[in-house]
Amino acid sequence: MRNEPLPPDVVAGSPAGRATLSSRAGALDGPRQAPGSLIDKYGRRVSYIRLSITDRCDFRCNYCMAEEMTFLPRAQVLTLEECLRVVSTFVELGVSKVRVTGGEPLLRHNVVWLLERIARLPGLRELVMTTNGSQLERFAPTLRAAGVGRINVSLDTLQPERFRQITRVGDLTKVLRGLDAAQAAGFDRVKINTVMIRKLNDDELMDLVDFAVGRGIDISFIEQMPLGDVGDARDNRFFSSDEALARLQTRHVLVPSAESSGGPARYWRIPGQQTRVGFISPHSHNFCDSCNRVRITARGELYPCLGSNDAVQLLPVLRAHPAEQQPLRAAIIDGMGIKARSHDFGSQMNSPQVVRFMSMTGG
Repeated sequence: MRNEPLPPDVVAGSPAGRATLSSRAGALDGPRQAPGSLIDKYGRRVSYIRLSITDRCDFRCNYCMAEEMTFLPRAQVLTLEECLRVVSTFVELGVSKVRVTGGEPLLRHNVVWLLERIARLPGLRELVMTTNGSQLERFAPTLRAAGVGRINVSLDTLQPERFRQITRVGDLTKVLRGLDAAQAAGFDRVKINTVMIRKLNDDELMDLVDFAVGRGIDISFIEQMPLGDVGDARDNRFFSSDEALARLQTRHVLVPSAESSGGPARYWRIPGQQTRVGFISPHSHNFCDSCNRVRITARGELYPCLGSNDAVQLLPVLRAHPAEQQPLRAAIIDGMGIKARSHDFGSQMNSPQVVRFMSMTGG
């Protein structure tokens, strides 16, 4: 699916004070979004942002990052004050849900300072975080006190050696202790996210559901996405949500649910249990028609679509106008005009068209 960006002359900004648009070549057609709103040209309202506050991570998950990574210099990363300005502007424009991600967000110095201030923004309904769990044992009570309502923890296996194989450097016991701490801290919900990888962890899907049921927490299974060159083709490792559901139904009764957490997961219930089983299916059940999300990277790139290379550069605007909000508002609003109608990951498994790693975009 070809994206339909706005002409450069209608996108606010440049390093001298106007935002810059990074876009592939393509026809510059289609109507603009409604002025002063976060509604894209296909009528979808953006109410949810995912903000990456660092590209750094203490894991090197083999589906997410290359083994040898070069991280951004500090000067190219949003300061925490700039992160707060971006989030504040989005909330003023009607966003009600903010997810803080990374990399690993808990590696960012003074992250709690930022979370406390985001949580107090008028109009914000929900502040949530995705983490790999490595720092959660130490941070969980503080995060809850800061105003974080829900925590998602990435967990792809319950086997220590396999965990090390997937993360290259991670310690499963630290993540499990982090889950203990998160549950003890009293978050509204704790969920584990599992990326499904054929012939690596697909034999554990039922065990992971049983693990979630035993703890009374949620779990979402995620189809692998072709983001960045991780050194091998992904097509032979792809495992679909339909396959996972069929396998899980051999052990559990799963009842479709209309519940939503405001994101892309479609949930199923196990009767008599607290656990919700979700599936995030960017390949097999494309959810683009109802997409309500945009992403901001650690270096201030606004990506309206995860599956597109088109972005609006917010960092030059922030630094050119440190005391003015209007240029930033204009850049964000005009950025809605480059949100693609849909993505097509199915044709990209062997040769990704999105060159940035997931750790850069934000998980």
